[in-house]
Amino acid sequence: ALRAIGIGQIDILDASEQIDSRRRCTEAVLSGVPAGVLGVDGAGMVRIANRAGLRLLACSQESMLGRPVTKVVPELAPVVAAALGGDKPETRGQAMISRANRERTINVRMTREKTAADGQGYVITLDDITDLVSAQRMAAWGDVARRIAHEIKNPLTPIQLSAERLQMKLEPKLA
Repeated sequence: ALRAIGIGQIDILDASEQIDSRRRCTEAVLSGVPAGVLGVDGAGMVRIANRAGLRLLACSQESMLGRPVTKVVPELAPVVAAALGGDKPETRGQAMISRANRERTINVRMTREKTAADGQGYVITLDDITDLVSAQRMAAWGDVARRIAHEIKNPLTPIQLSAERLQMKLEPKLA
């Protein structure tokens, strides 16, 4: 069977096997990453998505792959537009994403990747910072409450001292 296949065809088969092997390796690495990761080509089409990204966006691979990222996740449109239209190697932003009756705050980073073979592509990382934002809000409200309590308590101290002084002065006269 190998004699019927030309040397050029063997090279093509080897190259194809290498590409498949690299893709499997990339998918294995991305499956262990806790952040959502999307691979997007220069036209903005999703080419790869890891499990965390699919879970975070409540999408299936079938509904995402080969489609424009802004159609699948419209909340990312401002960051994607800035990255595709700009010349910076990295674009950052935040997005509020509502999926499965839950609103999440997502840190979005879109990094440009230039390769000789594929032209230009992008890696989008999605970090769920909802709990961090919630903790920051709670800390901020705690600080506000502390300041209000201080402002209320501050004028009460001189008033209380004055009332005690008046009471001490008036007690001998009342007796």
